[in-house]
Amino acid sequence: MPGPMARRIDVTGAGGVRLAAWEFGDPPKTGRTPDTREEGLASRAGGLPGVLLLHGLMGRASHWAPTARWLSARHRAVALDQRGHGRSDKPPQAAAYTREAYVGDVEAALEQLGLGPAVLIGHAMGALTAWQLAAKRPDLVRGLIICDMRASALGAASQHTWTEWFRAWPVPFATLADVRKWFGEDDPWVERPNPARGEFYAEVMAEAPDGWRPVFEPEQMLRSRETWVYDAHWEELTQVRCPTLVVRGLDGELGRAEAQEMVRVLPHGQYAEVADAGHLVHYDQPEAWRAAIEPFLSTLGEA
Repeated sequence: MPGPMARRIDVTGAGGVRLAAWEFGDPPKTGRTPDTREEGLASRAGGLPGVLLLHGLMGRASHWAPTARWLSARHRAVALDQRGHGRSDKPPQAAAYTREAYVGDVEAALEQLGLGPAVLIGHAMGALTAWQLAAKRPDLVRGLIICDMRASALGAASQHTWTEWFRAWPVPFATLADVRKWFGEDDPWVERPNPARGEFYAEVMAEAPDGWRPVFEPEQMLRSRETWVYDAHWEELTQVRCPTLVVRGLDGELGRAEAQEMVRVLPHGQYAEVADAGHLVHYDQPEAWRAAIEPFLSTLGEA
């Protein structure tokens, strides 16, 4: 999981689902065990503005570690393992993976952690969750960064492609090196060798008796995804009242024309792009990613 500078705080999400949040930076000096909700609230006493980081489908909070540690110098930076991911609960029922559930989890996390009004930084699915919450609860969100997430409907063909992709995974993997090689080189979705992609997926594997398997259930990922791919999400963008930065990787899934249209429909939209980055913008090019978002964060001030 995240390194020694991260501490876990459990929060209760929608429907009572237990979620693991990870706070980066120095813990509050209260002399008690750090992983309690009370201490999560206590660290707000430092007065630092809150930031909540939301990973994408199949991701986990630790993917944000470099960004969160950088942010922690001037913010209270927390990354959330969303339901079905990381160390958070993975409810078996398909009905647990609705858009409403994911948005409700973030709403609950912001309130229980005392982070709001916070800056939300979301990648892919996490970005959609972030802008849906910003539209629903403007009082909880003072700024928003959308990283490589489309507002258009992706459709049935996209969902079918994902279903076939999961079936192609050669699980279990014998070693983590095999994980890195498959996702970084051998996966049919990889156009050219991508070591960062291999590392990204190695981070979401856990050792089982028969080898290495994902910490999530692929079927739950498909259920989560099908709750958004058939719909467009432009209307919710128009309802986001806070300053919003749309960031894309030049080789990512969000095209320039669509990204600029998203900026146009947002009441307070801005645009940034990261060269030499694919879909995993913050993971592919962490320094360029930080350079892309720093000017926007500075405009929000420290209030």
